[in-house]
Amino acid sequence: MTDHTTLTRRTTLAGATALALAPLAALAQDAPAAGPGNGQGTAQVTGFVYEDRGGKGRRGPDDPGLPDVLVSNGREVVRTDAQGRYALPVGDEAVIFVIKPTGHALPLGADGLPRFSYLHQPAGTPADLSLRYPGIAPTGPLPSSVDFGLVRSPEIGDFDVVLFTDPQPESHAELTFVRDTAIARVLGMRDELGKVAFGMTTGDVLFDDLSLYPRQNRLIAQVSVPWFHIGGNHDVNFEAPDARHARETFKRSFGAPYYALEHGGVLFLMLDNVHYLGAATATSGRGGRYEGRIGERQLAFIENLLRQTPTDRLVVVAMHIPLASDLGPDDPGISTADRAQLLRLLAGRPCFSVSGHTHTTEHHYLGPDGRPGAPGEDAHHHHVLTAVSGSWWSGPPDRRGIATADSRDGTPHGFHVLSVTGGRRFTTRYVPASDDADRQMRIVLESQFHGDDLARLPETRLYELLGATIPAESAGSTQVVVNLFDGGPRSRVVLRIGDRPPVPMTRVRRPDPFVAALYARNAATKKSWVKAEPCSHLWVARLPRDLGAGTHRLTVEATDEYGRPHRDGLVLEVLDGAGRAG
Repeated sequence: MTDHTTLTRRTTLAGATALALAPLAALAQDAPAAGPGNGQGTAQVTGFVYEDRGGKGRRGPDDPGLPDVLVSNGREVVRTDAQGRYALPVGDEAVIFVIKPTGHALPLGADGLPRFSYLHQPAGTPADLSLRYPGIAPTGPLPSSVDFGLVRSPEIGDFDVVLFTDPQPESHAELTFVRDTAIARVLGMRDELGKVAFGMTTGDVLFDDLSLYPRQNRLIAQVSVPWFHIGGNHDVNFEAPDARHARETFKRSFGAPYYALEHGGVLFLMLDNVHYLGAATATSGRGGRYEGRIGERQLAFIENLLRQTPTDRLVVVAMHIPLASDLGPDDPGISTADRAQLLRLLAGRPCFSVSGHTHTTEHHYLGPDGRPGAPGEDAHHHHVLTAVSGSWWSGPPDRRGIATADSRDGTPHGFHVLSVTGGRRFTTRYVPASDDADRQMRIVLESQFHGDDLARLPETRLYELLGATIPAESAGSTQVVVNLFDGGPRSRVVLRIGDRPPVPMTRVRRPDPFVAALYARNAATKKSWVKAEPCSHLWVARLPRDLGAGTHRLTVEATDEYGRPHRDGLVLEVLDGAGRAG
């Protein structure tokens, strides 16, 4: 384990401002309270799911109840009756949420966030926890009716979802980077926004300083589509003694920490698999440890929900910590310990899952036991998404003054778009947040001596180290290295040199030499823990020894995990003994 993936707290800015967010109890109607529970969790919550025809946010006399809508307390899942009424057991504290059905939209709050849950926390967050960032204000006794309004909204099975993970700003300056890269890129996709149904951020919305939530929410609201959030290990209240109160500030802003929704006939499971081990596990200047774990209660919720879901319906699962990571499939800090239990529940269904956390881009195909293996019809496809913050906003500034933030596997920082067709078929595509949106790979030349140059000669430029000019005698010892940014086990890459026959390239697992050189040349702009890590989407081929002096065209042709073609190239100059390229 490395510190930055298993220790969840860096020292936050001194004097961070407190949050001043209203609790999400506004979804409940002002009504006489129901009777209290007996302290053993035997109370009951009742209410209606209704069609909000006037957009009032409160049920009116002309708003009919909606039958067959799913509602949950985070474990049990029930359907509303013919009048739209539901009843669920609740304990002394609970989160009740509606599962948005296909053909309906959720109301949005003044902050632009979807409203779908009610927090029942009568005494609020315990004051003796002394949380740095405010938690839940007392909600008082359980209301007699906890109602959820939905707006009728036609949906089709062809739609897009914007997938963010790990924007992870630790300051207002870095939140500005998020605004001016990833958010601006989404806003620039005007021709495609008509198909974007909603967006999501799969954790590490912030980097410890939870006072930034209000501004983050205001910025993301400008995308003008519903945006859903799940928490990461940097969205934790680190003063909490255990997992029970680790999401108090997150819940204050976003509501239920895990939940589900339907859109276009697809079920989306939004899970919280960051299990916080408590403040007692902290070290100086850092918060407590955590592990990737879904947990018994969430697994019970998933099982109960899937019982109510047709087996031919596509299920998309989102979480923060990967089910399995290339950097450590058995490391509980970067992979999910109980992933096999989840996969058993999903078995036999069309399904797909996404995560973040590792600041790498990976595709995995998991067997029933949760072990990564070869792609196959029965394997579960798990996609670790590119981090919006890349290398935690490290690296030299670009011409705008924004950190270039290339990820530690060499992928430029960015995000993905999930495209669903017919409610069943799906693809994802990678979108760089700052670079040319059409560029899906990087091609560099690597000679055997480059590794020594990285540690010295600080004046050496990247294009001199990894450029496309080589002496003829070095051709046979020079490799073409291709980083297919969103590549994986299904991807194929071939190299063409001029009119020579194509050469299949070999997939290797090693650090990307470009990003290794970039970090070595720019140590002063890099956060201390950032280093080049083995890349799971790197391909290599050696140049032929008989490549004579002259100018040569190198073309790389690739197919990605979904069989889509990608093409890029560079011009190679091979110098003769007099330093001439022909």
